[in-house]
Amino acid sequence: MFAVTASQFDADNPLTGLTLGERPDPVAPEGWTTVTVKATALNHHDLWSLKGVGLRAEQLPIILGCDAAGVDEDGNEVIVHSVIGDPDRGGGDETLDPKRSLLSESHDGTFAEKVAVPRRNIVPKPAELSFEEAACLPTAWLTAYRMLFDKAGLAPGSTVLVQGAGGGVATALIALGAAAGFRVWVTSRSEGKRKRALELGADEAFEPGARLPERVDAVMETVGEATWSHSLKSLRPGGRIVVSGATSGQVPPAELSRVFFLQLSVVGSTMGTRDQLERLARFLVKSGVRPRIDRVLPLARANEGFAAMAEGELFGKIVFTP
Repeated sequence: MFAVTASQFDADNPLTGLTLGERPDPVAPEGWTTVTVKATALNHHDLWSLKGVGLRAEQLPIILGCDAAGVDEDGNEVIVHSVIGDPDRGGGDETLDPKRSLLSESHDGTFAEKVAVPRRNIVPKPAELSFEEAACLPTAWLTAYRMLFDKAGLAPGSTVLVQGAGGGVATALIALGAAAGFRVWVTSRSEGKRKRALELGADEAFEPGARLPERVDAVMETVGEATWSHSLKSLRPGGRIVVSGATSGQVPPAELSRVFFLQLSVVGSTMGTRDQLERLARFLVKSGVRPRIDRVLPLARANEGFAAMAEGELFGKIVFTP
């Protein structure tokens, strides 16, 4: 089968480790099944993998990709939940399993014509969602869903600041937050991305570091070092930052005096559960919200998608179709 693999690591030029070509078809062990991939989405995780983050050299080559929508062995249209974990070891939450991994970490991923996954990782795909739309959900959209509706402690009418509008998680946060009745504010260096964020449902868009009209109830933080100080200063007393990434760096000044004096909360969030993925899909059907797709490329042109992500030249998700 045709697949996209990581064949070497290069922290400075990650795309040099990208290899496109034939790989053996997956063999599903007991308790697993095979899904024929119809669409798969690119994430920053895939770019970090090419830099050697989360992988060891002896694991190479490994097929990249966390997200997929496709058809199972019985002909059912499905979405693949990418967290490989045991809910029992995580106290009922597979994302808290200390042995958890994602597809493309310990097992071959979804950038291929077929992928092997545990049977419990199969979620029915609603007919109302296209394969391309459904493929956007398991990482970026599920992360956003959990941040907003599980970790943030918000109610409709709350004000949320999304740092760094443009990427998959950020666009999902905007669309989901607006649909849920939150007042959504965003930041971006790009005037064009600020404009598109408003079109997507954001109420206000600001330049990074801008003084806001008022302090917000929660900040959705995926940028990290570059926006951290602004995130802290933007919170009302007792407010909360929900962190699911740190693409610009992971060691900003903590500003602990501000944290304790204003009684701020910093909450980590990673991915989401299988049940949350199923609820997310139902929410999209009910609300009419759909993932913002920047472009759809054949898997054979995956290099173009990786290059666009590396340069930040995207708004929404990049989707590949085998």
